[in-house]
Amino acid sequence: MIARLFRRLAACAAIALAPSAALAQPVLTIEPYTFRLADGTDLPAERGRLIVPEDRSDPNSRKIELGFVRFRSTNPRPGNPIVYLAGGPGGSGVATARGPRQPVFLALRAVADVIAFDQRGTGFSNHIPACAAPRRLDPAQLLNEANLTAYYRETLTDCVARWRAAGVAVGGYTTEESAADLEDLRNALGVRRIDLWGISYGTHLAFATMRRFPDSIGRVALASAEGMDQTVKLPANVDAAFARIDGALGQPLTAQMRRVHARFDAAPQDFAFAAPDGTRHAFRADSFPLRMMAGFVAKNPDGYGQLSGFYAALDAGQSAPLAPLLWDFFYARPLTMSGMPELMDAASGISVARLARVRRQAARSIAGMAVNFPMPQLRGAVPDLDLGDRFRREIGARHPVLLLAGDLDVRTPLEEQAVATAGLPNLHRILVRYGGHDLFEAHPEVPALLTAFFRGERIVRTELALPAPVGR
Repeated sequence: MIARLFRRLAACAAIALAPSAALAQPVLTIEPYTFRLADGTDLPAERGRLIVPEDRSDPNSRKIELGFVRFRSTNPRPGNPIVYLAGGPGGSGVATARGPRQPVFLALRAVADVIAFDQRGTGFSNHIPACAAPRRLDPAQLLNEANLTAYYRETLTDCVARWRAAGVAVGGYTTEESAADLEDLRNALGVRRIDLWGISYGTHLAFATMRRFPDSIGRVALASAEGMDQTVKLPANVDAAFARIDGALGQPLTAQMRRVHARFDAAPQDFAFAAPDGTRHAFRADSFPLRMMAGFVAKNPDGYGQLSGFYAALDAGQSAPLAPLLWDFFYARPLTMSGMPELMDAASGISVARLARVRRQAARSIAGMAVNFPMPQLRGAVPDLDLGDRFRREIGARHPVLLLAGDLDVRTPLEEQAVATAGLPNLHRILVRYGGHDLFEAHPEVPALLTAFFRGERIVRTELALPAPVGR
């Protein structure tokens, strides 16, 4: 353990002082690639492959290939390459370019080359075999935080052993290693700086890169910012976001949620249903899976109707509408871990002080300890992976930053984002009224705003407005 710690510190120091001298020059290959657009047409692009160490702190770790798709600029004098950082962690940049954010990728070509980057462990850059738990979750056990935590920790411990046996350098799956990947990408491209745009966990990675390689980063556009010690959100801040949802809907959804949670915690409730094949399933649950569900369904405003419908049914004593969904999510198949999401979050971790605040607030909050599950429940499950409190200090940086922040975002509430960006004096924030978490595709003006920002134009807009959400 101590030897590994010293290797990691030495490697980080060497990279920070002289990245190109500390490691062999990364190997980059680029070839033509045909990218199919959403409208069915083909766009000429390029497929890039970058070879990097899987764990830079271990000279014996294997090399892995990082993949990306580059969309060449339509500008005869392009600016810094713009690199997209997906959220999650676990999202694929290339897959994102095929989805509803595709108009932004295409619009930004008017400024510079746009790179849909697959972070290590995702998409074209995934070299971790998927790992299924040796057993399914037992429906005879109460579906609660304690039993889910035990199941997830047991599965992660088993998967880490299997990944290591398969040659995976588990210690390489940290945000710091991903930041070094971006520096290697910049070096391999032969450019002085790269610009970044990212969302959610992608902002966490952007912050880490801005701090570690400040001279390598130009302009940064973010949405739904997640700070360095915000892998686990404070329950009080999540409650504040739910209170804003109440106001937007004009209905007391949160009071209904609290009633249901209190009843489920006082006396766990029975769920039963018949599957399409005639098989009957039954299980019991306290409020914890409901709190998890609320965090998922309320991610964006289009889920509020479904969320209020579920809680109205539960408040009336009707569990049937929700039973098949909970069964499918928790019981239908063994838990499968892909590696990157679990390891990245465990490495970023949570400080002792913040964990104490989370626990103090959880008992009286709507989300409790559920909204970021399986964190902090997996804290310490992989020895020596945690990056420590020095990593978790919020950053200070003078890069020009554009931030889109949704006032109804329960995944990265406004209060969290204010802390995450407090050390950025050149920040320009655009508040998205009635906005949830996924903001780059939420408003038609976003592509033009990002294009203007990366051109270096002064952004004066401070607010965008979406239609008011609708409940049940």
